[in-house]
Amino acid sequence: MTAIRGLAFLLLLQAAGEAITHALGLPFPGPVVGLVLLLGCLPLSWVREPVSAAADVLLGNLSLLFVPVGVGVVTHLDLVSTYGIPLLVVIVVSTWLGMATTSLVMKAMTRSPSGDPDRG
Repeated sequence: MTAIRGLAFLLLLQAAGEAITHALGLPFPGPVVGLVLLLGCLPLSWVREPVSAAADVLLGNLSLLFVPVGVGVVTHLDLVSTYGIPLLVVIVVSTWLGMATTSLVMKAMTRSPSGDPDRG
């Protein structure tokens, strides 16, 4: 029951994000705004616990979420054969850039105010 409450909360935040982007005419997707709202709500235990339970359920069934992607690839093999190399390059480069950016942000966030990384 807690996981269902967490999933409902996630969907509510996504809908709120969509509403905010449409109302304000923001140039980025509503689910991104929903994630920012979720980030602001995570310190609250009554939000964190159900969302954690929902995340556990979703991660436990993650392999099922790849089935539609696999079917889509098989359905469009002609496009994969035509654009496969450029797609592979874009996937590798964007993954590398995402990992590098995450690393730099994490390094900057964990740096202590005194400049000594060993001291908190």
